[in-house]
Amino acid sequence: MIIILTVLAYFLILLIISRITSRRTDNDTFFTAGRRSPWYMVAFGMVGASISGVSFISVPGMVVSSDMTYLQMCLGFIPGYFAVAFLLLPVFYRLQSASIYSYLDHRFGSVTQKTGSSLFLISKMAGTVVKFYVVCTIMQRFVCDPVGIPFHVTVIALVLLIWLYTRRGGIKTLVWTDTFQTICMFGALILIILHITSDLGLTTGEAIKAISNAPQSHIFNFSDWHSRSHFLKQFISGAFIVIVMTGLDQDMMQKNMTCKTLADARKDMCTYGFLFLPANLLLLSLGILLVMLANTSGIALPHSTDEILPMFAAGGLLGTPVVILFTIGIVAACFSSADSALTSITTSFCLDILERPNDEKLRKRIHIATSITFAILILIFDAVRTTNLLDAIYTIVSYTYGPLLGFYAYGLLTRRTASDRLTPFIAIAAPLLCFLLSHLTTTLTGYRFGYELLLLNGAITFTALALTRTSPVIPDERAQRA
Repeated sequence: MIIILTVLAYFLILLIISRITSRRTDNDTFFTAGRRSPWYMVAFGMVGASISGVSFISVPGMVVSSDMTYLQMCLGFIPGYFAVAFLLLPVFYRLQSASIYSYLDHRFGSVTQKTGSSLFLISKMAGTVVKFYVVCTIMQRFVCDPVGIPFHVTVIALVLLIWLYTRRGGIKTLVWTDTFQTICMFGALILIILHITSDLGLTTGEAIKAISNAPQSHIFNFSDWHSRSHFLKQFISGAFIVIVMTGLDQDMMQKNMTCKTLADARKDMCTYGFLFLPANLLLLSLGILLVMLANTSGIALPHSTDEILPMFAAGGLLGTPVVILFTIGIVAACFSSADSALTSITTSFCLDILERPNDEKLRKRIHIATSITFAILILIFDAVRTTNLLDAIYTIVSYTYGPLLGFYAYGLLTRRTASDRLTPFIAIAAPLLCFLLSHLTTTLTGYRFGYELLLLNGAITFTALALTRTSPVIPDERAQRA
C-alpha cells in the first residue's frame, strides 16, 4: 500500500506541473516548447532522462559480474557528447525543424528521411519498452501480486498515467517534469546510499575508503583484448553510443533543440555529458555497498544482477524509508525516459512519416495509438525477456541505430550522392550482414563482438551508400542546405 500511495502522490505532482505548463499549447509548443527552454534546466533534466530506470536497476548489479568497468564506457560518453554538441547540433539548428531527420530529406531525399525515422521509431519503442518494463515488474511483484492485480492491468495503468500528463504540453511539459524527476531520482539515490552506509556502521569517509578498496572497484581492463570490457572497446563504443543514442535520436535531441540558441544547446549538451560520469559512479558505488551488506548479513545474492537492488530496497530488507525512496527513484527514472519517448515518437511519426506538422487532431490520435502500442509491446517483452536489461538495450541499438550512423556519417563527411530509393534496403541488409559476420567471427575465431558491433553496422551502411552513388557530388544548393 505504501508504494501505491507514493506513486499516486508522485503522479499528482506531475499532473500539477503538466497543467501549469500546458496552458495555451499548440503543435509548435508540443514539438519545440516554443524554443524558449533554459539550457540549465534541460541539462539537469536530461541526466535523469538519459539514466532511466534500467540504469537505476542494472548498473548497481554490474559490480558483481564486471566490477566498475562500466565507467570505461562512461568516460567514452564525454567525447561523444562533445561531438554531438559541435558537429550535429549546428546542422539541426540550421534546419530549424522539430525533427532531426529532416536533414536526411535535405541530403538524400524523402525516402531516406522516412527510413531514418522508421529506424528511430523501432529503436526507441523497443528500448523504451525494455526500460519501462522495470517499473512495471517492480510494481507487480511488490504491490499488485499480493492483492491479485494482473500484470496487464499494472502495465495499462502506468502507461495511462504517462499519457495523461504528456498529452497536452508535450515537450514543454517534459522539460519541467524531467527536472523534477531528476531531483527525485538523485535525492533518493543519495539517501539510500547514506542509509546503507549507516547500516554498515560506517561514516561517509569510511564508506568511500571501503568502496575504493573493494575487489569490485576495479575499473580499467587493458589486458584481455577478447573481453567485452577491454578499455578501448568500451571507450570507443561509449563515444559512438552517445552519438547515435543522443545525437541521432529524436527523443534526446528534441529536448536539446528547445533551447533558445545554438550556444545554449551546446552548453546544455556538454554540461550533462560531464554529469553522467559521477551519476553512474554513484550507482556503481551503491552496488558495492549492497554486496558488502549482503556479505556482512549472510544474505545470498540473487542469480540475476538486475534483482540485487530491488531485493534489498523494495523487498523491505532496509526498512520502510528505503522502500519509499526506492519507489520514488525508480518511478522518477522510468517515467522521465518513457514520457519523452512517447512524445518524440509522436513527433517523428507526424513530421517525418505522415508529414502533417499542423494537424493537432492527428497528433492527439497518434499519441494515443503510441501509448496503446507501448503497452502491448511491454506485455510481449515480458514473455521473452532473457538477458540483462541494459545489455539488451545496447544490443538493440547496435543493430537498429547502425544504419542511422552510416547515413549521417556519409552525409556529413562526403559530398557524394546516394540512391534515395535504395536506402530502405540498405537499412535492412546492413544489420542482417552485421549479425551474420558476428556469428561467423565467434564460430571461427572465438572473438565475440561487444558494443563495437554498432561501428561495424555503420561502416557497412556507409560503404553501401558509396556504392549506390548516382553522381560525383551533390549540387551546391543542396550541400548548403544540408
